[in-house]
Amino acid sequence: MHEIREGLSHMGLTEAINGVYDKWIYLIIIIISSLTFMYLLRYAIRVVLQRIAKQKNSNVINEIINTRLTTHVLWLIPFFSLLIMLPFAFGSNTIFIEYTRRACSIAIVCIVVNVANTTLTILWKTFYEHSRMRNRPMKGLLQIIHASLMALGAIISISILINRSPTALITGLGAFAAVLMLIFKDSILGLVAGVQLTQYDMVRNGDWITIPGTIVDGVIIDVSLNTVKVRNYDNTTIMLPPYTLISQPLQNWRGMKESGGRRIMKSIVIDLSSIQFSTAQLLAKISSHPIIKAFIIKNDIQPYDPDTTIISTDKLSSSSTETNLGLLRLYITQYLMQHPYIQHEGYTLMVRSLEPNVNGQPIQIYCFTTTTQWETYEEIQSQIMEYITAIIPLFDLYPFQNASGRDYILQSLVAQGYKPEEYKGLES
Repeated sequence: MHEIREGLSHMGLTEAINGVYDKWIYLIIIIISSLTFMYLLRYAIRVVLQRIAKQKNSNVINEIINTRLTTHVLWLIPFFSLLIMLPFAFGSNTIFIEYTRRACSIAIVCIVVNVANTTLTILWKTFYEHSRMRNRPMKGLLQIIHASLMALGAIISISILINRSPTALITGLGAFAAVLMLIFKDSILGLVAGVQLTQYDMVRNGDWITIPGTIVDGVIIDVSLNTVKVRNYDNTTIMLPPYTLISQPLQNWRGMKESGGRRIMKSIVIDLSSIQFSTAQLLAKISSHPIIKAFIIKNDIQPYDPDTTIISTDKLSSSSTETNLGLLRLYITQYLMQHPYIQHEGYTLMVRSLEPNVNGQPIQIYCFTTTTQWETYEEIQSQIMEYITAIIPLFDLYPFQNASGRDYILQSLVAQGYKPEEYKGLES
């Protein structure tokens, strides 16, 4: 201190010899020494952590380096140094010391909250990547804890600033509860929704969801406290409040993916006028096609006998062959059971007649594929429906469709006396 006084006096500050500036010199020495020690310690710790990370390739060490957690912790050194050392120079009852103590205490609280939040983030990332809860929407819970710690830090800081107990401040905030609920309405709703989504495992990152009546039809890519981010299949992104997922009907396709089979439920409408009994003449006519002939021989299909009107349980399956529509349903059922990409065991497989309507008699194909991959599923479904559409006329059945321009042209050609086999030449 004596050498510093002489140096300042030579620079023109002659009062320094009498110790006028000793307190401020002491303050500068504390600041410089504490900062120097902090940076040296930070450099040493960083070198050690980098060597450990290279040797062990630890995700925790890498996260500590990336988030600069040690730097945040070491910032406590300067402020603790000021709190401890300044009273020796300025005394303990001065106004300067009082406000400096409050400022340092508030800074320490902020650093502690920041360190706690950073530590929780590191632990969450490590746990989230190496647990069965990887796809759970846990980010919202982490944000809730962060917000709670920040709110607690703010209350403690304000209490330090106004020199009052934190409990008294919290009690006073009760009067503003209604205002706070109005201001933070979305956050409170997001908090409740986030807890429910996590507790009941309603959605996960990567789930395909659809919300009826909305344009939401895509994959969840992020669930946070205030927003749920969904990437639609047209590559657009939709932001939803979390409580939307619990306040509206939600369809989650995760169960379908986990089951390994996706449902096909398609219908074709048959013209009612083309449905007839499977007489001997009809069987002989449709047997001209090799596929249908093999099918009839394999199942020993006999013409319809009007004298046999009683259907017992052991003949229930063969009773479908009394009509050409029943033959078609039996043929499609066997076709699906032999299909390599259709589930045969443990899944429903049927071809049924639905309620007739003004367009005719709908028949429905109900089965499950062996894959849930979208492109493959659509290819299997298209192949089956195209094959069924092509095979229907072989059973003397005709699918119903509304009249088109081509139908009117054919009708006019028939009226002029042309034969059906001449249609192709005349249509051009």
